[in-house]
Amino acid sequence: MRILVTFAVEAEFAPWRKLRAFQKVRAEEMDYFSSDMNGSRIDVLLTGVRGKKPWLDLTGSLYESEIQLCISSGLAGGLRDGHMIGDILVAEKVVAPPKDLTAFSERSLVDAAVTQGAKKVEAFYTTDHVILTAAEKRQLGTFADAVEMESFDVLIESGMFAEKIVAIRAISDTVDEDLPLDFNRATDSEGNISITRILGQIAGSPTVVPALIRFGQRSKAAAESLAAFLERYLLTLVNTRTIEFDGARTS
Repeated sequence: MRILVTFAVEAEFAPWRKLRAFQKVRAEEMDYFSSDMNGSRIDVLLTGVRGKKPWLDLTGSLYESEIQLCISSGLAGGLRDGHMIGDILVAEKVVAPPKDLTAFSERSLVDAAVTQGAKKVEAFYTTDHVILTAAEKRQLGTFADAVEMESFDVLIESGMFAEKIVAIRAISDTVDEDLPLDFNRATDSEGNISITRILGQIAGSPTVVPALIRFGQRSKAAAESLAAFLERYLLTLVNTRTIEFDGARTS
Protein backbone atom coordinates (compact mmCIF):
# COMPACT_ATOMS: atom_id res chain seq x y z
CA MET A 1 0.00 0.00 0.00
CA ARG A 2 1.19 3.54 -0.76
CA ILE A 3 0.03 6.19 1.69
CA LEU A 4 0.35 9.98 1.56
CA VAL A 5 -0.15 12.09 4.69
CA THR A 6 -0.10 15.89 4.52
CA PHE A 7 0.53 18.45 7.25
CA ALA A 8 0.75 22.21 6.88
CA VAL A 9 3.93 22.77 8.91
CA GLU A 10 6.78 20.88 10.56
CA ALA A 11 5.49 21.47 14.11
CA GLU A 12 2.35 19.43 13.36
CA PHE A 13 4.43 16.54 12.01
CA ALA A 14 7.31 16.64 14.52
CA PRO A 15 5.84 14.29 17.19
CA TRP A 16 5.11 11.58 14.62
CA ARG A 17 8.59 11.99 13.19
CA LYS A 18 9.92 11.21 16.68
CA LEU A 19 7.74 8.11 16.97
CA ARG A 20 8.64 6.60 13.60
CA ALA A 21 11.82 6.41 11.52
CA PHE A 22 11.18 8.77 8.61
CA GLN A 23 13.84 9.38 6.00
CA LYS A 24 14.15 12.95 4.72
CA VAL A 25 14.25 13.07 0.92
CA ARG A 26 14.71 15.95 -1.52
CA ALA A 27 12.84 16.10 -4.84
CA GLU A 28 11.43 18.88 -7.04
CA GLU A 29 13.22 21.40 -4.78
CA MET A 30 11.11 20.28 -1.82
CA ASP A 31 11.75 18.01 1.13
CA TYR A 32 9.43 15.14 1.95
CA PHE A 33 9.62 12.31 4.47
CA SER A 34 9.25 8.60 3.81
CA SER A 35 8.92 5.51 6.01
CA ASP A 36 8.19 1.82 5.64
CA MET A 37 5.34 0.32 7.67
CA ASN A 38 5.27 -3.46 7.41
CA GLY A 39 5.83 -3.34 3.66
CA SER A 40 3.66 -0.30 3.00
CA ARG A 41 5.21 3.06 2.14
CA ILE A 42 4.20 6.25 3.94
CA ASP A 43 5.14 9.62 2.43
CA VAL A 44 4.63 12.85 4.39
CA LEU A 45 4.41 16.19 2.59
CA LEU A 46 4.31 19.62 4.22
CA THR A 47 1.96 21.81 2.19
CA GLY A 48 2.53 25.08 4.04
CA VAL A 49 -0.29 27.05 5.64
CA ARG A 50 -3.09 27.43 3.06
CA GLY A 51 -1.22 24.97 0.83
CA LYS A 52 1.22 27.61 -0.41
CA LYS A 53 4.06 25.17 -1.11
CA PRO A 54 4.16 23.53 -4.59
CA TRP A 55 3.30 20.16 -3.06
CA LEU A 56 1.30 19.04 -6.09
CA ASP A 57 4.40 19.31 -8.27
CA LEU A 58 6.11 16.92 -5.88
CA THR A 59 3.27 14.41 -5.98
CA GLY A 60 3.56 14.31 -9.76
CA SER A 61 7.18 13.28 -9.33
CA LEU A 62 6.50 10.74 -6.58
CA TYR A 63 3.46 8.98 -7.93
CA GLU A 64 3.50 7.78 -11.52
CA SER A 65 0.30 5.84 -10.84
CA GLU A 66 -2.48 6.06 -8.28
CA ILE A 67 -1.76 5.69 -4.58
CA GLN A 68 -4.17 3.93 -2.27
CA LEU A 69 -4.69 6.46 0.50
CA CYS A 70 -4.29 10.18 1.21
CA ILE A 71 -4.86 11.68 4.67
CA SER A 72 -5.17 15.43 5.11
CA SER A 73 -3.97 15.88 8.66
CA GLY A 74 -2.80 18.48 11.17
CA LEU A 75 -4.30 20.73 13.82
CA ALA A 76 -7.64 22.52 13.87
CA GLY A 77 -9.66 24.91 15.97
CA GLY A 78 -12.79 23.59 17.65
CA LEU A 79 -16.05 25.25 16.65
CA ARG A 80 -18.48 23.51 19.00
CA ASP A 81 -18.69 22.63 22.67
CA GLY A 82 -17.34 19.22 23.55
CA HIS A 83 -14.29 19.27 21.27
CA MET A 84 -11.35 19.41 23.68
CA ILE A 85 -7.60 19.87 23.28
CA GLY A 86 -6.08 16.75 21.72
CA ASP A 87 -9.39 15.27 20.54
CA ILE A 88 -9.03 13.52 17.18
CA LEU A 89 -11.80 14.38 14.74
CA VAL A 90 -12.49 12.66 11.43
CA ALA A 91 -14.80 14.54 9.07
CA GLU A 92 -17.40 13.06 6.77
CA LYS A 93 -16.94 16.11 4.56
CA VAL A 94 -14.95 19.33 4.24
CA VAL A 95 -16.64 22.56 3.17
CA ALA A 96 -15.08 25.76 1.88
CA PRO A 97 -16.27 29.30 1.14
CA PRO A 98 -18.92 30.11 0.17
CA LYS A 99 -20.09 26.99 2.05
CA ASP A 100 -21.46 25.23 -1.02
CA LEU A 101 -18.10 23.73 -2.04
CA THR A 102 -17.74 20.26 -0.57
CA ALA A 103 -15.19 17.44 -0.57
CA PHE A 104 -16.04 14.08 0.98
CA SER A 105 -13.96 11.64 3.00
CA GLU A 106 -14.13 7.96 2.13
CA ARG A 107 -16.73 6.38 4.42
CA SER A 108 -14.71 3.22 5.10
CA LEU A 109 -11.72 5.32 6.23
CA VAL A 110 -13.96 7.40 8.48
CA ASP A 111 -15.37 4.27 10.08
CA ALA A 112 -11.89 2.80 10.55
CA ALA A 113 -10.78 6.02 12.28
CA VAL A 114 -13.70 5.79 14.68
CA THR A 115 -12.67 2.27 15.69
CA GLN A 116 -9.29 3.71 16.68
CA GLY A 117 -10.77 6.42 18.88
CA ALA A 118 -11.49 9.33 16.54
CA LYS A 119 -14.72 11.30 16.89
CA LYS A 120 -16.78 11.28 13.70
CA VAL A 121 -18.08 14.76 12.85
CA GLU A 122 -20.14 16.04 9.98
CA ALA A 123 -17.81 18.72 8.65
CA PHE A 124 -14.55 20.63 8.79
CA TYR A 125 -14.47 24.14 7.40
CA THR A 126 -11.44 25.15 5.32
CA THR A 127 -10.96 28.90 5.44
CA ASP A 128 -8.42 31.20 3.78
CA HIS A 129 -7.38 32.92 7.01
CA VAL A 130 -6.77 32.05 10.65
CA ILE A 131 -9.90 32.39 12.78
CA LEU A 132 -8.75 34.44 15.77
CA THR A 133 -11.70 34.97 18.09
CA ALA A 134 -14.21 32.87 19.98
CA ALA A 135 -17.01 34.96 18.49
CA GLU A 136 -15.94 34.00 14.96
CA LYS A 137 -15.70 30.36 15.96
CA ARG A 138 -19.22 30.36 17.36
CA GLN A 139 -20.55 31.69 14.05
CA LEU A 140 -18.77 29.00 12.04
CA GLY A 141 -19.98 26.37 14.48
CA THR A 142 -23.46 26.67 13.02
CA PHE A 143 -22.35 24.49 10.11
CA ALA A 144 -18.99 22.86 10.99
CA ASP A 145 -17.21 21.20 13.90
CA ALA A 146 -13.64 22.40 13.33
CA VAL A 147 -11.80 24.98 11.26
CA GLU A 148 -8.49 24.59 9.43
CA MET A 149 -6.88 25.88 6.24
CA GLU A 150 -5.84 23.00 3.96
CA SER A 151 -8.12 19.97 3.94
CA PHE A 152 -10.54 21.03 1.21
CA ASP A 153 -7.77 21.66 -1.31
CA VAL A 154 -5.86 18.53 -0.29
CA LEU A 155 -8.91 16.30 -0.71
CA ILE A 156 -9.89 17.86 -4.03
CA GLU A 157 -6.39 17.76 -5.49
CA SER A 158 -5.42 14.33 -4.14
CA GLY A 159 -8.62 12.93 -5.59
CA MET A 160 -6.79 13.04 -8.91
CA PHE A 161 -4.21 10.46 -7.85
CA ALA A 162 -5.44 8.76 -4.65
CA GLU A 163 -8.05 6.02 -4.58
CA LYS A 164 -9.36 6.96 -1.13
CA ILE A 165 -9.12 10.19 0.87
CA VAL A 166 -9.93 11.29 4.40
CA ALA A 167 -9.60 14.41 6.59
CA ILE A 168 -8.37 13.88 10.17
CA ARG A 169 -7.46 16.68 12.61
CA ALA A 170 -6.50 17.17 16.25
CA ILE A 171 -8.05 20.04 18.21
CA SER A 172 -5.44 22.61 19.29
CA ASP A 173 -7.78 25.36 20.56
CA THR A 174 -11.37 25.20 21.75
CA VAL A 175 -14.40 27.18 20.69
CA ASP A 176 -14.28 29.61 23.62
CA GLU A 177 -10.63 30.62 23.12
CA ASP A 178 -9.26 33.70 21.37
CA LEU A 179 -5.85 33.10 19.81
CA PRO A 180 -2.98 34.95 21.51
CA LEU A 181 -1.53 36.45 18.31
CA ASP A 182 -2.66 37.39 14.82
CA PHE A 183 -1.27 34.33 13.07
CA ASN A 184 -2.44 35.73 9.75
CA ARG A 185 0.59 38.03 10.01
CA ALA A 186 2.94 35.27 11.12
CA THR A 187 3.43 33.24 7.92
CA ASP A 188 5.74 33.83 4.98
CA SER A 189 5.09 33.52 1.24
CA GLU A 190 5.45 29.71 1.33
CA GLY A 191 3.14 29.21 4.29
CA ASN A 192 5.88 28.65 6.86
CA ILE A 193 5.53 30.04 10.39
CA SER A 194 7.96 32.97 10.68
CA ILE A 195 9.56 33.27 14.10
CA THR A 196 10.74 36.76 13.16
CA ARG A 197 7.16 37.86 12.53
CA ILE A 198 5.96 36.31 15.76
CA LEU A 199 8.72 38.06 17.71
CA GLY A 200 7.75 41.32 16.06
CA GLN A 201 4.20 40.99 17.37
CA ILE A 202 5.45 40.04 20.83
CA ALA A 203 7.71 43.10 20.90
CA GLY A 204 4.65 45.26 20.32
CA SER A 205 2.57 43.49 22.96
CA PRO A 206 4.78 41.59 25.46
CA THR A 207 1.83 40.81 27.75
CA VAL A 208 0.74 38.08 25.30
CA VAL A 209 3.75 35.90 26.21
CA PRO A 210 2.04 33.74 28.90
CA ALA A 211 -0.96 33.08 26.64
CA LEU A 212 1.35 32.30 23.72
CA ILE A 213 3.35 29.82 25.81
CA ARG A 214 0.13 28.12 26.91
CA PHE A 215 -1.09 27.98 23.30
CA GLY A 216 2.20 26.42 22.21
CA GLN A 217 2.04 23.78 24.94
CA ARG A 218 -1.51 22.84 24.02
CA SER A 219 -0.70 22.72 20.32
CA LYS A 220 2.24 20.41 21.05
CA ALA A 221 -0.02 18.16 23.14
CA ALA A 222 -2.55 18.05 20.29
CA ALA A 223 0.16 17.17 17.77
CA GLU A 224 1.38 14.38 20.06
CA SER A 225 -2.15 13.02 20.32
CA LEU A 226 -2.43 13.12 16.54
CA ALA A 227 0.89 11.31 16.10
CA ALA A 228 -0.17 8.48 18.40
CA PHE A 229 -3.48 8.21 16.57
CA LEU A 230 -1.95 8.15 13.07
CA GLU A 231 0.51 5.46 14.10
CA ARG A 232 -2.29 3.31 15.55
CA TYR A 233 -4.68 4.00 12.68
CA LEU A 234 -2.28 3.25 9.85
CA LEU A 235 -0.86 0.16 11.54
CA THR A 236 -4.39 -1.19 11.79
CA LEU A 237 -5.14 -0.47 8.13
CA VAL A 238 -1.87 -1.99 6.96
CA ASN A 239 -1.91 -5.05 9.21
CA THR A 240 -5.56 -6.03 9.04
CA ARG A 241 -6.09 -5.07 5.40
CA THR A 242 -9.63 -4.04 6.19
CA ILE A 243 -9.98 -1.34 3.52
CA GLU A 244 -10.73 -2.40 -0.03
CA PHE A 245 -9.06 -0.72 -3.02
CA ASP A 246 -10.22 -1.33 -6.57
CA GLY A 247 -12.34 -4.23 -5.38
CA ALA A 248 -9.41 -6.05 -3.74
CA ARG A 249 -8.02 -6.14 -0.24
CA THR A 250 -4.89 -4.09 0.30
CA SER A 251 -1.51 -5.75 0.49
